[in-house]
Amino acid sequence: MKNIFLLLILLLTTSPLYALECLHIHPIMVKIMTNHVNSPKFNSTLEERTIDQYLKSLDGGKFYFTKDDVKKIRSKLKSFYVNLRKRDCKFISEVDALYIEALKKRQDYAKKYLKTIKEIDKSIKMRLDPDSRDYAKNEEELNSFQEKHIHLQLANILVTDTDLKEAKAMLNRRYKRIVKQVKEQTSVDRYSQLLQAFAHTLDPHTGYLSKKMFEDFQINMSLSLEGIGATLSSQDGYTVIEQLVPGGAAAKSGQLKSQDKILAVAQGKKGKFEPIYDMNLSDVVRLIRGKRKTLVRLKVLRKEGKKVSKFEVKLVREKINLEEEAAQISYVERKVGKEKKKVGVLTLPSFYADNRIGGRSSAKDVKKLLVEASKKNIDALVLDFTNNGGGDLESAVKIGGMFFRTGNVVSHENMKLMDIDPNVYYNGPLVVLINRLSASASEIVSGALKDYKRAVVVGGDHTFGKGSVQQVMRLSPELGSIKFTVGLFYLPGGKSTQHSGVSSDIVFPSPLNSDDIGEKSLDYSLPPNSIKPFLSKTAYGNNSENTWTTVNDAMIKEIRQKSKERIAKNEDFQKIIQDMKEAEEKDKTISISEILSDKNSEAREKRKKLRSMTKNDRRQEYIKSPEVQEAVNIALDLANQVARTVAKK
Repeated sequence: MKNIFLLLILLLTTSPLYALECLHIHPIMVKIMTNHVNSPKFNSTLEERTIDQYLKSLDGGKFYFTKDDVKKIRSKLKSFYVNLRKRDCKFISEVDALYIEALKKRQDYAKKYLKTIKEIDKSIKMRLDPDSRDYAKNEEELNSFQEKHIHLQLANILVTDTDLKEAKAMLNRRYKRIVKQVKEQTSVDRYSQLLQAFAHTLDPHTGYLSKKMFEDFQINMSLSLEGIGATLSSQDGYTVIEQLVPGGAAAKSGQLKSQDKILAVAQGKKGKFEPIYDMNLSDVVRLIRGKRKTLVRLKVLRKEGKKVSKFEVKLVREKINLEEEAAQISYVERKVGKEKKKVGVLTLPSFYADNRIGGRSSAKDVKKLLVEASKKNIDALVLDFTNNGGGDLESAVKIGGMFFRTGNVVSHENMKLMDIDPNVYYNGPLVVLINRLSASASEIVSGALKDYKRAVVVGGDHTFGKGSVQQVMRLSPELGSIKFTVGLFYLPGGKSTQHSGVSSDIVFPSPLNSDDIGEKSLDYSLPPNSIKPFLSKTAYGNNSENTWTTVNDAMIKEIRQKSKERIAKNEDFQKIIQDMKEAEEKDKTISISEILSDKNSEAREKRKKLRSMTKNDRRQEYIKSPEVQEAVNIALDLANQVARTVAKK
């Protein structure tokens, strides 16, 4: 064991100039196991899990492999841990060869079958869910499945107003592109894939972050990057500009428009242009972004009607703040009786934190918005955590404490994390809006506010159920980082949110209220647990500025009944309920006739319209959604309840 740790130190701390190599993989695996909360030893169970996860990373949809292919790959991966200890990675190349061979077969068959298609078969119904079907028994069965899938793929292209001839050509190129991209993968890509598969055998959130992935992780946490200020997408091999960020280099240049295609990228004044057609979008983004005040040149293709033009654009990179991912507040005014009421809707998409001096954080932004809202004398506040996947733990503790005086917010690894700021930045009626995609840090805040009876939680039936805490350890600039789970977190009431999440006091109809969404549905998720409650008496205020009214069961019961009556009359919610019933009856079966139906065309047009909107227009459209509007209704009901309670004192 001593020799193993000595090897770890040597391999993971020596010259950072080396990229990830075969000799690094085994020591990194040992480091992941050593730091994980369960400190497991490698065994046959972890071996089987790793093989399963690696197969999923190659063909998660079961589109390419037959049962015989899977058997061959499992045989190649058997005893991989022993081989890695010997610094033998030959098996990875052998598996890669089998993978490329399988992809090439699918490409060749698609090319052959597409020539026979004269029209789409609208009668086709199929199940894509890989968990509900096995790998194909043989090539004939896989061919039959692929034929149906090709009709499905063509249908999804046709609804974008593309004719069948061009749709077939696009699909041909797509299959060719997949093979090309896999062939171009480097050994670093393949080693990273294996490490990620291994890490996921310990729990869903333990992982390996390659150098590229770690850069993306830092950008997401800090909410800033340096680049041209454009949102990009990949369409049929082309990199397409979806939106220009107001104030960014691209927008200020006046030379670029939405739907322009970028053909090539060059660095500085004299760098050679690198063609990016068929390039992975993440690699394109890395070419375009770079250090502030540096020059990047783009070759652009623009199509306007029948006119097609090509031109070059020179842009100087700037710092870009990803404003749409930052905290923001809107104010909804309502007339209640003869009085005008104002409700703040504070939306936090993630718990971000740039730990550099003067860096931006969600805690600073939320505090600023709460001070603003208080000055506007709002009657109630909706704290919107829908789709918030979590983030910085320290920010969660600070934000939770902004709504009560001082006290414990969360516990993990036998440490109680408390808010020590005695200021209450908003002491009025509070509603927390959540859904099944609200996870981790958002569960900490919503759970703490519920345990202290500080807020009414509404929305989805419960949050995601991610009750575990992760740490990130940097290996070296070139080797990347590892992210490992160090334990569960516990709410002040003593319960961990693991699996069960934070349940809503008032539940709205939502297609996300499904057993397929949540921590408990993920492979190898840790089991839930509970500890002794650790609520702080100091949370409750002692003067007019930091005193707030606790929420009780009688309040919630009355508010719930009013919400139930409104939802029953609300056309948007009733449509959601109807769509949920139809989806349940379909049992995950996809029908091509439905894809081509007018109903789906309307939904696509709506999504297209949203993409073309400005940030402010999208925000206003979101505020009009039935979930937000009902949360506002509940906030006003709560404000009325609080006023009655205060009047009785």
